[in-house]
Amino acid sequence: MRHIAEPAHPTLPPDAALTDALARQAAEHPDRALFASPVPGGEGAGAWRDVTAAEAWSRVQGYARGLVAAGVGPGDRVAIMAATRLEWTLVDYAIWAAGAVTVPVYETSSPSQVAWIFEDAGVCAAVVDTPERAKTVRDAVHREGLPPLRGLWTMDPADAEPGAGLAELSSEEGGDEVLAERRAGVALDSLATVIYTSGTTGRPKGCELTHANFAELAHQTLSSSLGQVVNPGSSTVLFIPLAHVFARFVSVLTVEAGARCGHVTDLARLSESMESFRPTFLLAVPRVFEKIYNAALLKAQAGGKGAIFERGADVAVRWSKALEDGRMTLPLRAQRAFYSALIYRRIRAAMGGALQYAVSGGGPLSPDLAHFFRGVGVTILEGYGLTETTAPVTVGRPGKLRIGTVGRPLGGNEIRIEDDGEILTRGTSLFRGYRNRPEADEEAFTEDGWFRTGDLGSLDEDGFLRITGRKKEIIVTAGGKNVAPAQLEDAIRSDALISQVMVVGDAKPFIAAIVTLDADTLPAWLAARGLDRDLDVAAAAREPKVREHVQSVVDRANAAVSKAEGIREFRILDRDFSAEEGHMTPSLKMRRAAILKDFAAVVEDIYAGSGPS
Repeated sequence: MRHIAEPAHPTLPPDAALTDALARQAAEHPDRALFASPVPGGEGAGAWRDVTAAEAWSRVQGYARGLVAAGVGPGDRVAIMAATRLEWTLVDYAIWAAGAVTVPVYETSSPSQVAWIFEDAGVCAAVVDTPERAKTVRDAVHREGLPPLRGLWTMDPADAEPGAGLAELSSEEGGDEVLAERRAGVALDSLATVIYTSGTTGRPKGCELTHANFAELAHQTLSSSLGQVVNPGSSTVLFIPLAHVFARFVSVLTVEAGARCGHVTDLARLSESMESFRPTFLLAVPRVFEKIYNAALLKAQAGGKGAIFERGADVAVRWSKALEDGRMTLPLRAQRAFYSALIYRRIRAAMGGALQYAVSGGGPLSPDLAHFFRGVGVTILEGYGLTETTAPVTVGRPGKLRIGTVGRPLGGNEIRIEDDGEILTRGTSLFRGYRNRPEADEEAFTEDGWFRTGDLGSLDEDGFLRITGRKKEIIVTAGGKNVAPAQLEDAIRSDALISQVMVVGDAKPFIAAIVTLDADTLPAWLAARGLDRDLDVAAAAREPKVREHVQSVVDRANAAVSKAEGIREFRILDRDFSAEEGHMTPSLKMRRAAILKDFAAVVEDIYAGSGPS
């Protein structure tokens, strides 16, 4: 059993709350640009409108007065179902200013999913972004016979029904004394939000997170060397769903730090938005970094410069490794300077040109990819956490970074590794429990208050955490071999041609995989190899050169594991996994049971003729 604890920096007073930071920014730095909103029709063309701290706080107070006038009381639950946008964050703070509790709902949720969350959380009112989502909410409430909502408001004035827009919710008159009382009634131990896990198995569970979970964790984060990354001179664009705890925490963090935060709703224009906004740090999942790398590689190959790009990538990786090992040489420095002018500057420009740091979470990042980006000039800080831990328990940070690990605990957090390799945690970031699920609490917590994460890992001698897999996802073959699929999947998924891969083999005679192709990169990949770039995914899956390439990627992944753990066979699917079909969560995690169910015939075909399993 291994254990590490990070002492807390001076903590916040018990009567602190999440709205304090925004109120303080408005009072002390009223003209500071805390947010930026894309101008309609110009999100990708460089048109952004700054929103000052004073304006943001004024709008938050207006929405809060409207919530109070609509009958939302202290502790009441108010849902937000919307894409990532400025109003999402402002309404979130307004709910807290009214003394209420936010219940985020993914904008892709079905009426039945909405109904489950509304009923379990006891939602009394909701704010959405479009009439379509307003209809989803009304359908959910009607079909399940839930109590009528006290209010349902739409964020876009042009799309809202009469009297149901966010502008109508806002009230500029009166209510100051009530708001002051509401805010005074909230403390660090007050419930701030109920976030429902995206649910890779079974019904989602509601995680109850307090004001302390967010505010204190943000305070501890900024008190560390991460304060060099997030500060009044820094900026970021949020594009992952704010219903996800990771984006939500960063939203709170930027307000606490006084950093400038833009919101990107249209992911198809993310690249253009980054170029125009020029963020200094970025929050993303590993797949985003894989796509940035793959897009650069395929562009180079299309221009006949693939070999040059690969040499430059090799130099970037070797430079980063030498930096970490303390074995930097003058020739390597010179090579990096050469390729920086030739290749790296273009990659940095595609990310806005000002990006210095990126935070990666939600899954493991390939160490070579992390080394590549650091060599290019963007340091990726990998972190680890869950919804139950308010996102980060650990994170790499300036001065405490080791690629291949997810860093050390943030202030006030502890990590313990059980004898079976499971990661346990407790401290500042840990939630107070599952809503209406005492049996889940009993299963998740030890008697002395440690939370069982379900993830497997190890601690280096100096306390850096390494993630090795998911306890419930361990595959046990018919021969009794335990296989953690993550290592194989991550290695294969990083290839430009591949979108997703799921390793199978539980109770089977050998390990196999089902693979999907990336529709975005497929045309360029085909053209670079003299094939018809207009082949669709289904046709490409049957193309011999595609299969040969996937086989080579699988072979490279197999080289890192024992023969018994390696993938013996694979099948390329004629379509990708999707959130719409229930294969992926909104945070891009695979729902393995759903995939196995829908592609059972494919898996059966792999093992046909292999004998009893």
